[in-house]
Amino acid sequence: MIEVDSFDLKMLAALQEDGRLTNQQLADSVGLSASQCSRRRMRLEDEKVISGYHADLAPEALGFSVVAFIQVTLATHSPDNAKKFRALVQRVDEIQEAYSLTGDADYVLKAVLRDLKGLSDLVNDVLMPHQSVAHVRSSIVLDRLKETSKLPLKVLR
Repeated sequence: MIEVDSFDLKMLAALQEDGRLTNQQLADSVGLSASQCSRRRMRLEDEKVISGYHADLAPEALGFSVVAFIQVTLATHSPDNAKKFRALVQRVDEIQEAYSLTGDADYVLKAVLRDLKGLSDLVNDVLMPHQSVAHVRSSIVLDRLKETSKLPLKVLR
């Protein structure tokens, strides 16, 4: 963890809102010069506090109407089996997020799909037949109440 001051926090908050801000726009919003913002931004990027920039795409606008959370239990709990499952997850583009868990399931996956047939194909043709998987249980998202990747920077002040 690196030290950040109040100017860094203001910059990070502004960039979370709009990653396309120029250094001058950033300077105007945080009260520093553009060159100071540029140096600070480069330091934050070098330190991997800012891990990248991307465009947020609207899934529905592109025909991805189904979001599902899929719980997976492995057949055996060996390092080799976990490695095989992790490799599978990396190969499947529909899986946006994957987490190793405590509790009943070993993993939870977030998948985005065009339709229920896509979910069926993922579960029945990709996950279930894989040698590392014992059980799969899926839940379909009915409504998205909140979705953000923004960090709660206010707690760092």
